[in-house]
Amino acid sequence: MKLRILPVLTVMATVGLVNPAHAENLEHIQRLMSSRQCQQCDLTRAGLVFSNLQGVDLTGADLSLANLNRANLSRANLRGTNLMGAVLSSANLSGADLSGANLSGADLREAYLVGVNLTGANLAGANLRGAIGIPDGVIAAQDLYLWGLAELDHGNFEGAIAYFDQALALKPDFAQALLARGIGRFHLGDEAGAIADGEESEKLYLAQFNQPGHQVAVQFVAGVNQVLEADEETRRAMRGGGGGGNFMSVVGGIASLLLRFML
Repeated sequence: MKLRILPVLTVMATVGLVNPAHAENLEHIQRLMSSRQCQQCDLTRAGLVFSNLQGVDLTGADLSLANLNRANLSRANLRGTNLMGAVLSSANLSGADLSGANLSGADLREAYLVGVNLTGANLAGANLRGAIGIPDGVIAAQDLYLWGLAELDHGNFEGAIAYFDQALALKPDFAQALLARGIGRFHLGDEAGAIADGEESEKLYLAQFNQPGHQVAVQFVAGVNQVLEADEETRRAMRGGGGGGNFMSVVGGIASLLLRFML
């Protein structure tokens, strides 16, 4: 049975998948859905949430500010496409060709990027936090470190450690990331791992002539050792902030200090 596109688009507009403020894009959306290609199309602000766009050809199209949340764009041809400010969170972009695309300010959180081609793409200000399969060279160690600090602040210590691990894989002498990982390990009850990271960061800070960083690392290691000397009930309280106010205030202040060291 032949698919009738216009009624489908009407339903999409009703549920908010097509932005009614840009009804002039409906013709281009219809062309895209019927032919699977729409080179140079104007799809600005188009709502294409959950759309199956696998293998489509959108070469040079304007998808700025479009909502492609959870869309399937695997193996799509997006060469030179304008995706500035577009929402691509949790989208499947595996094997897609985004060479020369403008992704500045795009939301790529938790997008699937395995095998994607980002050669010459503009990723300035793009949010790639939690994206899977980010190609080598796209993300800097500093970005991963800052994402890890954000996870620390939200109490997601395992997630923070994962980011710090990635940052250290790119930059093994990244003292800030090493000390921050120690903080995450401490909160998870791994005092031995926290001390190991703290002591290694001490050495790195000294080698890098970063005296303030070295002092913070020394203070952190001393605090963890104090926790180890306490009984188990006190240790739990100190990790959780219930009974170790002095040490926990030190740990809480370290994150802001680390941020200042990055400037």
